[in-house]
Amino acid sequence: MRLSLRARLFTMIVLPLVLVAALASWARLDSATQLSQRLYDQTLMAVALVISRDVLLSEGDILTGALSGALSEALGDRVFYRIVGPEGSFVTGFSEAPAPPPGDDSDMPRFYDSTLDGVPVRVVTLREHFDDPRFEGWVTVQVWQTVSERAALSLRLLAQTIFTLASVIVTAGLIVWFGIHRGLRPMRQFEAAIAARSPDDLQPIRRWVPPEMNRLVEATNDLLARLRAAFAARDAFISDAAHQIRNPIASLQVQAEALLTAPDEASLRRRAGDLATDARRAGRLTNQLLSMEKVRGRSLRRERSELDLVALATETSRGFAARALRRGVEVSFASTGTPRSMIADRVLMEEMLVNLLDNALMHGAARGGEIAVTLDFAPEAVTLAVQDDGPGVPDDLRERIFDRFFRAEDDGTAGCGLGLAIARDVAQAHGGDVRLASGTQGARFEAVLPLS
Repeated sequence: MRLSLRARLFTMIVLPLVLVAALASWARLDSATQLSQRLYDQTLMAVALVISRDVLLSEGDILTGALSGALSEALGDRVFYRIVGPEGSFVTGFSEAPAPPPGDDSDMPRFYDSTLDGVPVRVVTLREHFDDPRFEGWVTVQVWQTVSERAALSLRLLAQTIFTLASVIVTAGLIVWFGIHRGLRPMRQFEAAIAARSPDDLQPIRRWVPPEMNRLVEATNDLLARLRAAFAARDAFISDAAHQIRNPIASLQVQAEALLTAPDEASLRRRAGDLATDARRAGRLTNQLLSMEKVRGRSLRRERSELDLVALATETSRGFAARALRRGVEVSFASTGTPRSMIADRVLMEEMLVNLLDNALMHGAARGGEIAVTLDFAPEAVTLAVQDDGPGVPDDLRERIFDRFFRAEDDGTAGCGLGLAIARDVAQAHGGDVRLASGTQGARFEAVLPLS
């Protein structure tokens, strides 16, 4: 059963009180029983002494009716007695008495429980030595009493205890319920603050809350921040896609219409080739836009796990080598340092490496050249480098090449200017960066990633 937070708190606070009260009541019943036993035993002992003295003074006659009635009225239960003189001679009292348990014959009073005619009784037996000529020798006095009043006293004490504890628990429950209601007011205010937000208002919640709620507010603000970033990424994707796809689609439309007016077969083939080239460029642009959006989306979701970079780089380089060989370019891979795994998104890391390789193949390596992929492990970071043997990058374009949709003026390739931007986004999403190294032949792009 799923309870509300208020009910859960109330149950967790009050239920232990109820359990403690139950244990206290059980302990109180035991102590009340012992108390009533002790009080009634002391009274029964006093009665036994009174009876023995009264019988002695009456020279063995039975207890006077007035005294017997007074004792029964004072004790609440009927009192019975039996006196046996020296050598077991019956003196007075009731002829039948509860059988004493086996034990010594000392002159110390003995208390024990027994039954007489199926009725539970409490018995005291004492032996006294008299020097009176009529009772010279040891006289045994047995006095017993029914135990209903003892049990009633124990129950009364228990009832008083239960009533007191129940009153305390009920009072404590009311106080706790009121305290919980007041204590949860910041949560209701926090709920109202969230409910009052419009769908466009994703600013952090800045409201005082108890220290116990700080983690909840921080988590909520973190979620709002990620939502803002996700919506910003969505808007950026829509803006980029609308801006960049408009021209290729218009070009495709013009090329398709031009096919219809081709004057001869040669012109038709030439225009069909131009249409196919524009279609490939539009397809590549679409794929790169989708890749960039995938990088943004996965970086927000933070889908990361332990990643073996050596295995990833080896597998990706091997798969890319077949494509590069068709253009006469070789791909090599090497690793230096002590390999270590890192916590990263495998899909994004593979996307970063593929874009760096693709950039090197399209813009750097000439036919018959080579692309070198290296991993250099340091104690705190790892450097993933992709180097080609092409003409390199002019100094005035070293930073601009990482801008989205940037392409050099004289670039005759079918690129769309997103590959390096995607690679840098992936590296920055993992706490690192992508840079263009200086002082090397060709272009050497290095992705520096922290290992911790």
